[in-house]
Amino acid sequence: MPLFAYKALNSKGAVTTGEFDAADRTEALRVLDRKGLQPVSLRESATAAAASVRKSNGKPKAEDKANTSNSSGKEEKIPEGPIKLKRQEVVLFTEELSDMLSAGLQLEPALKSMENRQELGNLKAVSYKIRQVVRDGVNFSAALKKASPSFGPLYCSLAAAGEASGALDTILKRQAHYLKTLAELQSRLILAMIYPAFLVVAGIGVSIVFVTTLIPQLTALIASTPGGKIPLGAAILIGASSFLKKWWIVMILTLVGGAIFFKAWKDNDANKPAWDRMKLKLPMVGPVITSRFYVQFLETMANLVGNGLPLLRALELSRDATYNRSLRVELDRVIEQVGDGRSFSKALIRSGAFPPLLIDMVSVGEQTGKIDVSLRRAAERYDKELDKDLQRIMALIMPTVLIIMAGLIGTMAYLMITAIFQTISALH
Repeated sequence: MPLFAYKALNSKGAVTTGEFDAADRTEALRVLDRKGLQPVSLRESATAAAASVRKSNGKPKAEDKANTSNSSGKEEKIPEGPIKLKRQEVVLFTEELSDMLSAGLQLEPALKSMENRQELGNLKAVSYKIRQVVRDGVNFSAALKKASPSFGPLYCSLAAAGEASGALDTILKRQAHYLKTLAELQSRLILAMIYPAFLVVAGIGVSIVFVTTLIPQLTALIASTPGGKIPLGAAILIGASSFLKKWWIVMILTLVGGAIFFKAWKDNDANKPAWDRMKLKLPMVGPVITSRFYVQFLETMANLVGNGLPLLRALELSRDATYNRSLRVELDRVIEQVGDGRSFSKALIRSGAFPPLLIDMVSVGEQTGKIDVSLRRAAERYDKELDKDLQRIMALIMPTVLIIMAGLIGTMAYLMITAIFQTISALH
């Protein structure tokens, strides 16, 4: 077993050194952690003979055996590979970590504290994995990617921006707010869609009854009437009924195939920029995506510039934290022009992708020398606009569904009743 030499700080801040046996570097870090030591340096001793002598002299100490046993027990509880988290767990992790960092704890002790809490469930394992990777000298953002895919590219990019600016706690707090807002929006959307979904199901059921029962009966009634003539409305319904009965399997397969093809197309890396541009042009959805980008961009820039990062570096990190590729291209243009020596506001004007109000607020910040304050105020303003857009969309969902379903069912009922009355009139 290799022999590791260490230099570490104990709980009182004093420097201590020593050597011990461990299976590998990861196990050696765990041993130091169990002893309450913060490693300054840890290296495998070049004297392999010393390890062999110690190994041959006798059995390991009871403490070492206990530590190995405990470590093995701990490893058995930690799942192998990345761990998937629910959205609420990601929100909880972000809130807990940002609160502890804001309170003055360093990253590793904060992760250790989360790891020791009993009620965190899967977050204990994720915190453990992140802490082990961070202790090996890897950045926190890279550790997030290794520990769980649930954090996502945007989350990891914002974490990298927070590390670079020294404002990781603020960035995480903003991200927690964003995730909670998104979860609340989805919850409100689900609640708002319950009644419309019930109407859609009821409408589909009524349509099936029309097609399978009422329309055939109407056809038989008209056919049995002497000199009966099928009205135009009834002919339309009968034609639609016959078409659906004959081709419904083909229609379902076509819809499923189209959905699969569309998903494969938009997931292709070559088509993602085009899909991102299309999303920005969608009715109602496009303005929400754009407003959300303004809020995120302005908040990130305000935090980075406010913590002393150069403007160009802050722009690069903000671009990396932008998920929409079309908007990322616009930021590339801004970065290129700022790199050529133009002011931030003039670069925004030349890009043509930013609203005049945002540019004016940035220009005021440049003139006053408080660009971070202006960026934060602009972010708050667009955050309010985003909330109004979301409320407007939520308010339009139910009336839109009601109008569509009322039009569909009402049209079918009108055609049916008209055909029945015309048939009855022909009997007299």
